[in-house]
Amino acid sequence: MDNELINVNSWWNRNWKWFLPTFIVLFLLVFGLVFSSSIDGNVTDIAKAYSDNSLYEIAIEKAKTNKRVLEVIGELEPVNKLAILEGNVIYSNNNNSVKLSIRIKGNKGKGKMDIAANKNGNEWEYEKINIRIKDPKEEIQILKEKKQ
Repeated sequence: MDNELINVNSWWNRNWKWFLPTFIVLFLLVFGLVFSSSIDGNVTDIAKAYSDNSLYEIAIEKAKTNKRVLEVIGELEPVNKLAILEGNVIYSNNNNSVKLSIRIKGNKGKGKMDIAANKNGNEWEYEKINIRIKDPKEEIQILKEKKQ
């Protein structure tokens, strides 16, 4: 009997010829999908809203003065940066108009805040600020949209 050792190649040595090209093709497909889809524009819009604190902080301050908001949601907490990433943001008009929807939280409940605003110089002028609540299903208008 021979007691020779059997030399077994590693997984990588046996499979690199098909794994590497497959990985590269999949990476390029995913990369292409991300940059060719509409999500690309949304990513830049979210980044702009993320960096512009005054956009949502002033809206929160206006909502804190509403009696119904205090009854249903309670004292509003500052907006978490993660709420902006989870929200929906659409800039238009050369980034001078924005429609934003973010989650908000208070000591009694939570909801979604919808904001529509236009930039005038360095200041945001709000057209609409609403808070939507699931339980009870209600929409609280902080600032009503002007009809033209």
